[in-house]
Amino acid sequence: MVNLSGMAAHAPGAVAVCKKGGFPLRPGAMTDLAAEAASLLTLDDVRAAAARIEGQVVRTAMDYSRTLSQITGADIWLKFENLQFTAAYKERGALNAMLQLSEEQRDRGVIAASAGNHAQGLSYHGTRLGIPVTIVMPRTTPVVKVMQTEAVGGKVVLEGESFDEAYAHARKLEAELGLTFVHPFDDPHVAAGQGTVALEMLEQVPELDMLVIPVGGGGLASGMGTAARAIKPDIGLIGVEAELFPSMYNRLKHNDLPCGGDTLAEGIAVKEPGEFTSLVLRKLLDDMVLVSEASLEGAVSLLLQIEKTVAEGAGAAGLAAVLAHPNRFKGRKIGIPITGGNIDTRLLANVLLRDLARSGRLARLRLTLQDRPGALFKVMGLFDAHNVNIIEIYHQRIFTSLPAKGLITDIECEARDKEQLDELVVSLKAAGYAVTQVELN
Repeated sequence: MVNLSGMAAHAPGAVAVCKKGGFPLRPGAMTDLAAEAASLLTLDDVRAAAARIEGQVVRTAMDYSRTLSQITGADIWLKFENLQFTAAYKERGALNAMLQLSEEQRDRGVIAASAGNHAQGLSYHGTRLGIPVTIVMPRTTPVVKVMQTEAVGGKVVLEGESFDEAYAHARKLEAELGLTFVHPFDDPHVAAGQGTVALEMLEQVPELDMLVIPVGGGGLASGMGTAARAIKPDIGLIGVEAELFPSMYNRLKHNDLPCGGDTLAEGIAVKEPGEFTSLVLRKLLDDMVLVSEASLEGAVSLLLQIEKTVAEGAGAAGLAAVLAHPNRFKGRKIGIPITGGNIDTRLLANVLLRDLARSGRLARLRLTLQDRPGALFKVMGLFDAHNVNIIEIYHQRIFTSLPAKGLITDIECEARDKEQLDELVVSLKAAGYAVTQVELN
């Protein structure tokens, strides 16, 4: 694998990255280093990767979404990378990197630190190619992710309480055992493999004039951006990060927003973006936008309801950006990769229910009642009159500031839409009940 400390001139005749957008460098920044980084990732590299991995990964579908286009005011084309065998684009870069190993490196094996899609992609293709794969994961990794990685042939080593500790242990094992480390994003071979997504998108829909790409460490955006900018120099390139993890956003825009938290988009929850990828993206991206957790949840829900496809939080980040910033994207022909579909089923259920709550179809109404026979029955009559379905009822008598004969009742209910729910609330208040609606953030 190539890293920044080992940069070398690229092969003669390589197609250089075309420069349309890009972020300003700090005064005195190393522009020579940035140029050298760009020379390590070219359209020729991405095309070579495409030829190398052809037939070994899925050439995923690229479909126009009429409904999402109507909602957003843009022409939305979706690239279904969640339909790869491991349900994520990551296997493209992992495979491209492994196919360039020497025989000695293949025999010794590869190692990586990952608790996500990179682990599964590397393990699946390594096993398929007869290359031993070791994945170091934090001890806090959910059991299901360990099992998924082992199921496709990876050997999992649990070490440390955080990703940083797992990463450090992986580099230690790399040196001790003579393994080859395959970085999940900060490597030109990996980024070139990820760039094949853009090659396919522009072959499938040549009229695209903008790509909206999720960004974590930057490998996908570097590869896709390099290929797209060289093929269509005027194409718009927008990177997307979760508001809780604006690491690349901070680096490119010279900001210092806080970075951390429990995001739905764990696949792009990176505290330190790649050094190589940062240099490449500084010259490629037109801009970066941040998306809230609510926007990510809404995008995951819409993709399931409208496109009947399962996306993880990071996989839906591109659509979340277009939904959250409609004026920025209106009228454009936009390609969005659905980068992955590995989401826990219980978490997906929570996301869908929370989206129903935001739309007004589910609600929790909090009422103050008198603790006497028939009090709840009278309230139920109003729910029945408005044809609002009651799901659950919670009584709280002890831990309240009300008098001893008072109680707080939370009623979870299901309505046809927000208007029907609002009419119920009006009727409850008209009947003398104190009503508040428990809101989601």
